[in-house]
This record gives sequence, structure tokens and C-alpha cells, in this order.
Amino acid sequence: MQKWQNVGYKENKMFTIFYGFLITLIGYLCAKPLNRRFPQVPLLVFGMFIVIGLLSVLHVPYEQYRLYVNNLFGHLLGYVTVALAIPLAAMRYDDLPIKSVIGILLFASISAVALPMGLAYLLHMSEPTILAFATRAVTTPIALNIATLLHAPETLVTLIVILSGVIGAAFSPFLLKHIHDERASGLALGLAAHAIGTAQAWQRGPVAGRYAAFGMALNGVFTAIWLPTLMLSFGTP
Repeated sequence: MQKWQNVGYKENKMFTIFYGFLITLIGYLCAKPLNRRFPQVPLLVFGMFIVIGLLSVLHVPYEQYRLYVNNLFGHLLGYVTVALAIPLAAMRYDDLPIKSVIGILLFASISAVALPMGLAYLLHMSEPTILAFATRAVTTPIALNIATLLHAPETLVTLIVILSGVIGAAFSPFLLKHIHDERASGLALGLAAHAIGTAQAWQRGPVAGRYAAFGMALNGVFTAIWLPTLMLSFGTP
């Protein structure tokens, strides 16, 4: 009897995961034409609202949806982040201004950690919340690994990273309107808005997309090394 109950539970869980995946896929497919019509709005924003609408119409609790698809998409997100390195093979590094890139990377990484943490500290937020803001600079898989080391709340870390990416990508058409060098605009999007910014950069062109992936990867590796090392050396948490 127990065996059949376990089989039934596994089948129900697989169906729920498939159901959640199907809702997400429909949201993505519906968001694509909307994003083509309004390219200044990131595809993820349309997708989120469509998924929320589908969950409301189908009376599916968000907690149930998140419980079954979170692990699946968490694993897939890691693979997608690694796959962003593939376009880097097509980049030309012989004319890359190494000193300038290193300076930009140092400034972008340190400021993206220090400014949100400083603001959270000035607003008298709790220590775990302040540590969660420290991960704003990197993409979600790397941010979650850093959050584990720092004992920061992973749900808040995910929210902060996604919101920073969405806001950065949404305002990029206005902030980068007068920048016509695709290398500069791509690098800026990759450093400031990580994966969502990289997706936005690919819409600007292949050169911008490759430099965005380059900036995101470089910033992710660099921040993942110095941030936990510095925090843990000072006894935080």
C-alpha cells in the first residue's frame, strides 16, 4: 500500500512540475511578440505579468507553483549562465584595452556592492538584509552561492538580483541612447544588469551581446572571489 502511495505521489509531483513548466512556457511565448512590439520593456517583465495572470485565472497558488518549479529552473539557470560563455569564443581580444577593462571592472564590482549595502545600513535594515544587498552585482546562480556562504536570505537575494536586472535593462535604452559603441553599451549592460541586461544587449546587436556576456562573466567571477573572502575575513556573518 505504501509503495503505491509513493508511486502516486511521484506521478502527481511530476505532473505538477510539468504543469508549472507549461505555464512558464506559455508566458514566455506570449511575452516574445510583446517584447518585439515594445523592445524598451524587458521580456522578463512581460513574462512575469503573464505568468501571474495565468496563475490567477487557473487558481494555482503561487507557493505551490514556486515549490515545484523553483529547483528545476534554478538548475536550468545555471546551465544558461554557463552557456553565455559560448559567444565569448567569437570575441576579438587583441584590441581589448586591458587596463581600461580592469579599471571599469574594479569600479563596477566594488561600487555595486558598497552602495546598496551602505544604503541598507543607513536605513537601519537588519544584518541579513544588508548582506543580501551585497549580492546585487552578480547574476542569480552566483548570487545564491554567495548568499549561502554569507547566510543571507536566498529569497530576498533572488528578488534583489532580478529587480536590479529588470530596472537596469528597462532604463538602458534611455541611459545608453547617446552611446553608439556597441562594445561600451554591451559591457555596461553586462556589468550593471547581468543576465537580463545581457539578453537586452543581444537585441542591440551581436557585438553588444558578446561584450555583455564578457562583462557579466568577468564581474561574476571577480565578485564571487573577493566579496565572500572579505566578508568572512572580518567575521561576517
